[in-house]
Amino acid sequence: MQHQQQNRKRTVVIIPAFNEENSIGLVLNDIPADLVDEVVVVDNASTDATANRVRAAGATLLYESRKGYGSACLKGLEYALSKGYDIFLFLDADYSDHPEEAERIIRPILEDGYDMVIGSRAIGAREAGAMLPQARFGNWLATRLIRLFWGYRYTDLGPFRGITAEALRKIEMEDTNYGWTVEMQIKAARLKLKTTEVPVSYRKRIGTSKISGTLSGTIKAGWKILYTIAKYSLSK
Repeated sequence: MQHQQQNRKRTVVIIPAFNEENSIGLVLNDIPADLVDEVVVVDNASTDATANRVRAAGATLLYESRKGYGSACLKGLEYALSKGYDIFLFLDADYSDHPEEAERIIRPILEDGYDMVIGSRAIGAREAGAMLPQARFGNWLATRLIRLFWGYRYTDLGPFRGITAEALRKIEMEDTNYGWTVEMQIKAARLKLKTTEVPVSYRKRIGTSKISGTLSGTIKAGWKILYTIAKYSLSK
């Protein structure tokens, strides 16, 4: 799953994965090979056949034993920064995102000089039932608070996003779990980076969500997102 082409910025896809054996192959198959140079899947201590599916698809496989969405993303980020990639595309492993829409996210970075592009499910085409009510409310509340504190207009904390290596170095990501997406967006706002959103499609994920699919996951994610917003709003 590697593709080289001269005279363009090098792009890497980073996919955190925990027990996604039934979906990861579909995700990898739908990533446009002509748009990216390498696809990296970070196996976050899966107990199923996720790693085997990744190997079979020919993607780069990394392991992160520390549980947490952010931990897996940080592992992939460390690897990809060391390889000198220019554009980083983050994508979930559950097949709720549409990988074939990657160009929508990459194009504003390449053509219009954006530092970060969020794939917004809120303004895109959502399959009925794809986003549970608690997830929709959490996104609404978090993006309203970001607008209130930092004046940046987001409509979603969607996982499908693109960002430049230069922006990532400035942001210095730290979160190891549920606060990953909101941390990136808050720091982009604090640094006054050039950001935008594009509509992306969203469907019901394969399997049960580790976050919004359980009461404990919903509570933990909601608390962490609000804590992250409060932390950065109180710090200079």
